[in-house]
This record gives sequence, structure tokens and C-alpha cells, in this order.
Amino acid sequence: MNPNFIAVLSLAGSAAVAAAQQPALTIYNQRFAVVRERLMLDLQPGVNRAQFSGVTTQVEADSVVLRDRAGAVQFAILEQSYRADTVSQGLLLELHEGKEIAFLQYDRDAKESVVRGKIIRSGFQRGGDGSGAPIVEVAGKLRFSLPGQPVFDALADDSILMPTLQWRIQAPEAAKFEAELGYVTGGMGWESTYNLVMPEKGDTLDLVGWVTIDNQSGVTFRDAAIKLMAGDVHKLQPVGMPTGGADAFHLGVARGLRASQVTEKAFDEFHLYSLPLPTTLRDRERKQVEFVRAQSVKAKTLYVYDGAAIQGMHGWTMEMIRSQPDYGTQSNGKVWVMREFVNTKENSLGIPLPMGKVRFYRRDDADGRIEFTGENRIEHTAKDERLRIYTGDSFDLVGERRRIDYQHDDNRKQMEESFEIRVRNRKESEVVEVRVVEHLYRWSNFEVVQKSHDFIKTDAQTIEYRLQVPPGGEQVVTYRVRYRW
Repeated sequence: MNPNFIAVLSLAGSAAVAAAQQPALTIYNQRFAVVRERLMLDLQPGVNRAQFSGVTTQVEADSVVLRDRAGAVQFAILEQSYRADTVSQGLLLELHEGKEIAFLQYDRDAKESVVRGKIIRSGFQRGGDGSGAPIVEVAGKLRFSLPGQPVFDALADDSILMPTLQWRIQAPEAAKFEAELGYVTGGMGWESTYNLVMPEKGDTLDLVGWVTIDNQSGVTFRDAAIKLMAGDVHKLQPVGMPTGGADAFHLGVARGLRASQVTEKAFDEFHLYSLPLPTTLRDRERKQVEFVRAQSVKAKTLYVYDGAAIQGMHGWTMEMIRSQPDYGTQSNGKVWVMREFVNTKENSLGIPLPMGKVRFYRRDDADGRIEFTGENRIEHTAKDERLRIYTGDSFDLVGERRRIDYQHDDNRKQMEESFEIRVRNRKESEVVEVRVVEHLYRWSNFEVVQKSHDFIKTDAQTIEYRLQVPPGGEQVVTYRVRYRW
């Protein structure tokens, strides 16, 4: 039962109160939601008046849909009003400007007395923070503060205590039926997060995925049926607001997983995910629901040295890059630590994973406690795809890259560069494979004319050397590349 709900319908002085049913929410991670409430309408022939109190403070009033759930009753909404002028001390002071009211005062012994004062200015600012100073005339003198606690008469009939929708409804004949009120509101969203726990040694990890639901709508929804909508739902944004797409993914139960708390079905071009039980979602609450748990996921540790410190490439053309002799020659000394695993059933997963934050923990075998070792974000990852996640920089691995020769010949329309890359392993007893990545960014037509090691071409302008670096030792790679245009 929603305690904030009340609907009053009247015709020639008669009135009826509609009962509230379980609310339903469909939440999008574009920071909005669709709210649906059920109410009983008891319409009489002619014009009826109705209202619903307890709508969110961020309702899009022009999105409201009031309909007969069964589609059997015909009626017309002549007028709809959204009122957010809820009763407050500031609003009542504004309504009493130019009038005299009573103020309660208390002495040190908590003895009560009454003083009369005329409200010259309330200090209430509609749509603002209400911080304007009031002006009150007491005994012919002005005060820029309230002389005590204001006392007002009873509320007017049209006063509201919370945001309210009001309607004038035209009905051709009497009808009593269950209606559905639906509307779009801001202030709600959801996101996914993952916690990955690894042993101190080894290439496996345990994964737990959460859905976090955030309610900043101004309303508490009690015992609500909650669904999450995933897909690229197009929604217009107010001018100046960032745009974004909802997550496109679907969840399932793979071998090795505990039964998911979230069920999924296809809906139009999107996917709906339902929480299994009614949930109370309080205003300003963040609630987590586990949606995936996997153990012993095989995840290799990768060390990657991408030595060219390429900055400011956005907006650069190929011609600009080619004409700058020193472009990309500054060295980055950090060796990246990455974890890589395949999202397959055979690897205890095999479920499409939505974009979200990933946190890494490593268990200390000495005391069994886990320590935080890094975090990153993943994009939407379909099943059977590979994930490679950066977790930080290695302490014991060091890279060094320098250019040792450069020749540019405009007449022959070609350029040659030579590089030397060194990778050192300061670990005491562990042989480490380091993947040395080189970007051949000068031009689309290139040829490696000299090389010290074999490489793998990973895309049109990237090559990769895989080096076995012994403990306390180093490996040195040299190559020469020729560009033609």
C-alpha cells in the first residue's frame, strides 16, 4: 500500500476514495524510470474530478498516461494539472503577505506567549533555496527575522502536502474500474558493478556481479515490482544535458553459477530484467541486488609494454603525424598489468555482461584477507568474447624505448625509423612474458625491413612482440620500419 496515495472523484458534491495497489517501476540506466500505479476510478456521467498525491518530484507531467487497464471503459481527460506547490512555512508566509498573524514566543522557562505581527515580506523564493530574509512589522517596528514560531489558520481546501496530479474527466456513463496511471520520471537509475577476487598466486578468480539501483526521485516506493530495462532506448534530453544509451545486455544462468536473482526476457528490441520479489525502494536509497556469481574463472595475468607516449592524437591527420619528426618518440616506462579471461560457459561464465565498474581484490595467503589491487570499467561484453582489463602498473617490470635512427626523403616519398626497446625484470625468481606493443602510426603503407624478433600483427598499424624476460635480466628488441606514400 502506498500511504501517499489518495484519489478523490466528485460529481455534484459526491466523492469516492480509490484504493492504492502495488506500484511497478521500470528503471533505465539513463537516469529515468517509468512508474505505474493502479487505482480504482468510480466515474459518474458528466464531469468528474480526481487527484493523485505522491507523484515524484521529477515527474515529466506531459508523459502521464491514465487509462483503463482492460480497455473497456471510454472516458476523456478534459484537463490535467501537475501541482508542486506543497505546503511549507515559507509558502504559507507568502500567502499571508500583507496580513497579521500570531507568533509563539518562549522565555527561558519555556513559558509561552503570543505576539502579533504583520508579514511585509515572506522571504520565500519559489524555485530557489528559500534563503531570502523575511520582514515582519511588530508594534510599528520592522524586523528582518521572524519574531517567533508562526501560527496559521487551517489549510485551504486546495492546499497540497506533496506533489499532486489533478484531472477533470468526462465520462459518458457511470463506470467503476481499475485504472493504471503511468508516467516518466527523472531521478532514478541503475548500473552494474563487478567484484573479482584472486588468489595470491595462480590464474583463476571468483566473480560477483551486482546491480545497483539508485532512487533520488523524492518518493519512497513500498513493495514495488521492479524491472530493469536494457537496450539503446532513444530519449530526448533537455538542452545542456548529456546524452547516453542504456546498457544492452541480457542475463542468464550458466553452469557453475548460483541461480540468478534477476530473470530476463526479450521485450520489443530491448531486454527486461525482473527482480524476483517486491522491493521497497526508499527515497535517496541505493540498493544492490546480486545478479551473477562465478567461481574458478580462468584469467591470465598479462604484462603489456606500450612504450610510445602518444598524446594529443585527437584531431591529427596522417599527414600531420608524418610531418612531425619527434611525434611519438617520448618514452613511457610503465609496464601495464592486465587480467584476461574469456566469457564462455566452459570458463564458468557464458553470459553477456553489461558495462560497469570492475574492482580487483587479491587474497593474502598469509592471513586469508583480501586486499584491493585496482579497478577499471568494462564495456558491454557478449558471451564468448574476450575481456582484457587494465589493473595497474607493475612495480618490478620496467620498460625503456628510444629511437636510434630517422631518415626522411620527400623526393623518394619515403621515411625510415629505427627503435630499440628494453624490458627489465626485477623479480627474483619468476620468468615473465611481456607483450611489447608498437604502433606504426606514420602512414598506412609500411614495411618492417629489419627486426631482432618475430612479431604478431594485431591490426592494420600495430605489431606485438612477446618476450620471455628472465628474473634479474632484460630483453632488447630492435626493428626498422619504412613508410611509403
